[in-house]
Amino acid sequence: MGNNVVEDWKIDSEAPEQSLEAKQAWIDNGSEQLDPSRYYDRDFMGREWERLWTRAWLIAVVETDIPEPGDYSIFRLLSEEILVVRQEDRSVRAFYNVCSHRGNRIVQSDRGSLACFTCSFHSWCYNLDGSLRSITDRETFRDEVATQARGLSEVRCETKAGIVFVNLDENAPPLNERIGLPDGYLEAYQIDKMHVVRHVVSEWAANWKTGVDAFYETYHLHAVHPETQPVMDDLAVQSDLYPHGASRMIVPLAAKSQRIEDQDSMDPGLEFMMGDAGMDPSTYSGSASGVRRAIQQSKRERSARLGLGYERFTDGQLTDSWATGVFPNVQIGCHPEGAFLMRFMPHPTDPERFFYDTMTLLRPADDPDYKVPAWMGLPEGTDTSGKARPNTEHVPLGEPANLGLVMDQDSELLPELQKGIRSRGFKGAIWGEQEQRLRHFHRELDHYLSPLS
Repeated sequence: MGNNVVEDWKIDSEAPEQSLEAKQAWIDNGSEQLDPSRYYDRDFMGREWERLWTRAWLIAVVETDIPEPGDYSIFRLLSEEILVVRQEDRSVRAFYNVCSHRGNRIVQSDRGSLACFTCSFHSWCYNLDGSLRSITDRETFRDEVATQARGLSEVRCETKAGIVFVNLDENAPPLNERIGLPDGYLEAYQIDKMHVVRHVVSEWAANWKTGVDAFYETYHLHAVHPETQPVMDDLAVQSDLYPHGASRMIVPLAAKSQRIEDQDSMDPGLEFMMGDAGMDPSTYSGSASGVRRAIQQSKRERSARLGLGYERFTDGQLTDSWATGVFPNVQIGCHPEGAFLMRFMPHPTDPERFFYDTMTLLRPADDPDYKVPAWMGLPEGTDTSGKARPNTEHVPLGEPANLGLVMDQDSELLPELQKGIRSRGFKGAIWGEQEQRLRHFHRELDHYLSPLS
C-alpha cells in the first residue's frame, strides 16, 4: 500500500471486532487502469445483460409496498418487467409480467391490488400464485393446444430485511450467500417498518456505472459540493469492502470536513443540522467539534421517549450515513429514521443513459420533529405519515429531478463526465484509496463478465 493511510480511517478505533461498525481488513483489488469503453460500448452492454443482469440478485421492491395479499409491484429491468406479488400466506413470489397466451403484459400500472390477474387482451386469468385459473372460450381450443397452456413464468424471489430481491437465474446461489453484508447489518435498520414517502425515477445522460462510481466515493465533495464541508466530513470516511462486491462508507455528519482548518467555531450549517435532528440549537453552548456527539445524545433521549429501540445502534449510526453498496447497482443511505435507497438502472438500449431510481423511506414516529435527514432532499410538505404510498415521479432526460441541491448537482455533472470518458485522450480511471469501493465494484463486475465465472 505504500505510504497511504487508508487503514487508519476508522470511525471508532475501539469498536469490537464483531461490531457492525468495525473497520474491515483492507483488500488489495489491484492497481490497473480499466478500458474506459466499458462505460459506452454496446457489446459490453450486451455482455452485462447476458452475464450480470440475468444472474445477479437485484433489489426489486420493499415489502411495505406490498403489505397485503394481492398487493403487487412492478420491477423493470431493461426490456423485462417482473411482477412481485404478496401471496395469501403472506409470502412473496415474482413472475414475468407476461401472459402465457400471446405475450401481453398482465398489468400495466406500477403497483396495485388484485384478487387475480386477468389479461386485458383475451381475459385469460391467473391466480396470485401464478397458476392458470381460466381460459376464455376454452371449448374453442383443440385439446392438444389447450394442454400447452401454462401459468405465469416464475422468477426466483427472496426477502431480506424488509427488501424483496429477484434473480432471473434459477440456478443462482441463495441470496444470503451472495449479498456479502454481515448478518444483521441491514436488519438493524428495520426497513420492514419503513414506508416509501417519495419515489423518483429520473433519466440521466450517463452509463449506469458512471452513476455508481460517483456515489461510491466522497472524494469529489470538496470540488462539486463545497457547501457540504461545514456539515460533513468527506475526508475521514471509513471505507469497508465485503465479499461479492458489497461495500460501505461511513460518512460522519454534523461534523466539519477535516479540510476546514477551524474545527471549533459554530456556523449556520451545524445549527441547521441540530434543528434537523430535533434539537434547539440556541440551547447548545459547546463548540462545533461537539455537535455530532450532542445530536447522538439527543437522539438517544428521543428514542427512550418514543420507544424507538436505538440501543441496537452505535453512537455513530445515530448521526452518520452508512452508505451501503449492494452489488451490482444499489446504494442505501442507512439511518435510524429512514433510508435513501438508490438504484442505478441501465437503459434498455443506450449504454450512455441510465435511470436514477430513488426511494425515500421513513419509519413513522409520533414526534413532529422526527424526519429523515435533510440531505435526502425531501420536499417541504411531503406526506410522511406512511398511510398512502405516493405515485412514482418520472423525470425525463434533461429536466431537474428536484432531489435536493447535492444530487441535482450530480445530475448536471455526470453527463459531462460521460462525455469526457468517451474522449480519445482518456485512458482509464486512476483510482486512489478514497475510491477503493469503485475498484472493488469493478472487480466483482469483471468476475461476473468472465466466461469462466
